[in-house]
Amino acid sequence: MSTTPRIAISGAGLGGLVCARVLQRHGVPVTVFERESGSYSRSQGGTLDIHEDTGQAALCAAGLFDRFLALFRPESQEWRLYDRHASLIRHDQAGEGDPTRPEIDRGQLRTLLLDSLAPGTVHWSHSVTAVTPLPHGTARLHHHNRTVEDFDPVIGADGAWSRVRPALSDAQPSYAGVTMVEAHFDGVDQRHPGIARLVGRGTMSAKAGRLSLVMQRDSDGQLCPRQHRVLDARTSRRARRATSPKSSPSVASVASLQRS
Repeated sequence: MSTTPRIAISGAGLGGLVCARVLQRHGVPVTVFERESGSYSRSQGGTLDIHEDTGQAALCAAGLFDRFLALFRPESQEWRLYDRHASLIRHDQAGEGDPTRPEIDRGQLRTLLLDSLAPGTVHWSHSVTAVTPLPHGTARLHHHNRTVEDFDPVIGADGAWSRVRPALSDAQPSYAGVTMVEAHFDGVDQRHPGIARLVGRGTMSAKAGRLSLVMQRDSDGQLCPRQHRVLDARTSRRARRATSPKSSPSVASVASLQRS
């Protein structure tokens, strides 16, 4: 009888993929189940700062630090804070070659992790609907197509509305009253030079009352602006309904909340 554990991971985000890579590096087989149809089925968002004592340590454990160094952008640690009149309040810049918390595009990091896994590790279009604990520390994983599989541990890496968490806790996400709208500007240096100067090489933010604006520069010269707004009680209730796990809000639907 094999003593090798059967391990399943729900979610092919960055956390789940790092976990899978470290397990495979130690000779432990693992299967990752992901509801997205493929690695390029949607945008992965903006950039992510990878700190020395957390993200970089994880990439070292995964044996991927050298490949990360080929993609990271230390210059993107620059941060600018403005007031409502676009007057610069604070300007932080990293030293030359400072590796403390360099940025990398989320999509690039995800591709790096996916390419490091054994072929067939990730099962795309395969969402997990629930996990049932079984005796002796095992668990039954329920698939979207109503089939089930038993695993030793099941690792939940499936985000805020995790289908694994209820097997461990009755905690539920709660809406904090803040909503966000995200957009993208292509070719910003040529098409929007004024905005490019405001952002610099990294990130800018500006705040005014209950509103804030954050813009980040990606590796391909694209800017990703995000507007945040603290909502009143009536609009917060609508936002909670729009962002429940049964719905999939579009940018347009969130924007309509912003206008209310």
